[in-house]
Amino acid sequence: MSRRGAVFAVVAVLCAPVLTTPGALAAPVAGGVVAWGATDYGAVPAPPETGAGVTAVSAGSLDTLAIRNGGVFAWGDNNFGQTEVPAEATSGVSRIASGWAHELALKNGKVLAWGNDWYGQTAVPAAALSGVVDIATTAQHSLALKQGGQVISWGTRTDVPPAAQAGVSAIAAGGDHNLVLKNGGVLAWGANSYGQSTVPAAATSGVTMISAGYNHSLALKDGGVLAWGANDEHQTEVPAAALSGVVAIEAGWSHNLALKSTGEVVAWGSDLSGETSGVPVFCGPVTGISAGDRTSNAVSAKLC
Repeated sequence: MSRRGAVFAVVAVLCAPVLTTPGALAAPVAGGVVAWGATDYGAVPAPPETGAGVTAVSAGSLDTLAIRNGGVFAWGDNNFGQTEVPAEATSGVSRIASGWAHELALKNGKVLAWGNDWYGQTAVPAAALSGVVDIATTAQHSLALKQGGQVISWGTRTDVPPAAQAGVSAIAAGGDHNLVLKNGGVLAWGANSYGQSTVPAAATSGVTMISAGYNHSLALKDGGVLAWGANDEHQTEVPAAALSGVVAIEAGWSHNLALKSTGEVVAWGSDLSGETSGVPVFCGPVTGISAGDRTSNAVSAKLC
C-alpha cells in the first residue's frame, strides 16, 4: 500500500559533476555531505564532521556512512553498534555500503563488516577477505565482487547463479533480490513478487550502471534510467528529466535519485519524509548521490 503520493523533483546546480562509473566515482572529489528526508534516526541532517573531506556516501535504513579522509565515518541510529566504526576501517577504505543497521567497508581488497548480524550479513566469508573490488548490501544480505567478476553473497541470500560466477562488472543488492552487470546486460535473481528480477529487454544490452531498491530495480542506458519492479510509490515511473543526460543512479527503499551531467539532481518515488520533495538547491558541483529508507544524500555539494 502506498504510504504517500509520489513526488518528482529536479534541482539544478551551477557546476557540472564528475562523471561516474559503476561502483565508484571516476575520480573521487572531496567535499561535504548534504542530507535530507527522515530525521527520526539521526541520519538527517548530516553532522558537521562530514562538511568536508568526503569522497563517498552510503545511506542505509537507519544510519549513513561516508568515506572521509580515507576512513569511514558513521552517524545515525546505533542500537546494533553500527555507527561504532572498527579501527581497521578508519583508514585506507575505498568502498562503503550501508544496510539495515549493519555496514560494509572495503580495504585493500578485504571486506570489513559490523553491526546487526541477525541474518549473517556481517559474517564475511573467507572468499571475501581478499581480491574484492566492490561491495553492496541491503536489509538482510551482502554482496562482494571479486577480481575476474565473481560474485559472493552471504546473509539470507547466499545463492549465486553460474552466470554471475565470472565476468561481472557491477553489483547491486535489493531487499531480497540481486542485480549484476555483465557484458553490458543486467542479470537478476532472487525474489520476484513485484517483477523486480524480471529484466526488461531494454536492459539486456548497453547498460552502464545498476542500482536495486527494496522491491524495484534501476539501470542506466544511453544516459536514461530504466526501472522495473514494485510501483506502489511510483518509483518505477521514470520522469522525463531522468530519461537523458543521467550519469549516476541510486535506488532507495522506495524512491530514487538520478544525477545528470548538467548537475541536476532528479528525485522521484516515495516522499513520506521529504526524501524526494526536499531536495536542496545546490550551488556547487555534486559528485555523488545515495538514497536510503526515507533519506537522501548528495556529496560535494554547496547549498545556495
